[in-house]
Order: sequence, then structure tokens, then C-alpha cells
Amino acid sequence: MSDFGDDDVGGGGDDNVFDEDEVTEFYEPEVPEEGDGDELENGDEDNIVVSGDPSAAANAQRDQLSVKDKKIPDSERNTTPYMTKYERARILGTRALQISMNAPVLVDLEGETDPLQIAIKELREKKIPLIVRRYMPDGYYEDWTCEELLQ
Repeated sequence: MSDFGDDDVGGGGDDNVFDEDEVTEFYEPEVPEEGDGDELENGDEDNIVVSGDPSAAANAQRDQLSVKDKKIPDSERNTTPYMTKYERARILGTRALQISMNAPVLVDLEGETDPLQIAIKELREKKIPLIVRRYMPDGYYEDWTCEELLQ
């Protein structure tokens, strides 16, 4: 007996073949309305790299307070100004992917062609335009720019 049906020979019957004519529902992705309030003041929501407690990030979206109301002001941040090895890996990977997809490079290349090496050079010179968002266990979060974080 095979794992896929009753008989070991042949392909079995065509009883469970997908029929395109039977599909009645199609998935339509939700397109966010402009001005929903979920983006930052200058529209940099795509430049945020999430770090910290993933369940707190998910719970923050379910709570009554909006995401903007849960931001801890820069003067009251509690976490250390040191970039963790996980944040560094995520930032370098994100930036290398952007560079490989023809994003503008913010440092002098000096003949370098490897996107990861270019991203490392940008991080060393503190030129990466990304924001690290650290979620706290209570759902609040702190935003740190890559220029502020020490390596």
C-alpha cells in the first residue's frame, strides 16, 4: 500500500482531481485606504525593522490603543542603545536585498559589487536608512534609527 492511495501501481483514480470550474470564491487582498493612520508622519512605515517580542507586536494591533499611541517617546526609552546580533543580521539582510533590487547606494562603492558587503559598509558608516522597532512585553514599542544604535 502506498502513502497516496489504496493501490501501489498506477496513479490511482482521478476522484480527487482539482477542477477549476468548481472554484466559486476568489481571494481579493485588502488594499489599505490612504490616510488610515498606520503610517508614520513622513510615510516611512516600510523602513521599520521589527525587533523584540513578536507576540507583543501582534497584541499591539488588537488592543484598543492605536499603534501610534503605543510609541514610547525618544526621551523615555528604556532599552540599551546597542544593536543586538539579531537586529544587525536583520538590518544587513534587509538592506542587502534592497541594494540587490537596485535601491540607491548611500556610500562610495570603490569597486564593490556584493550587496551584503555594500550593506556592511553602509552600516559601518551609519548610513542605513532603516528604523529598528523594539516591542516591549506590554505592547508598547521604541523606535531606534541605525545611526543611534552602537555596534
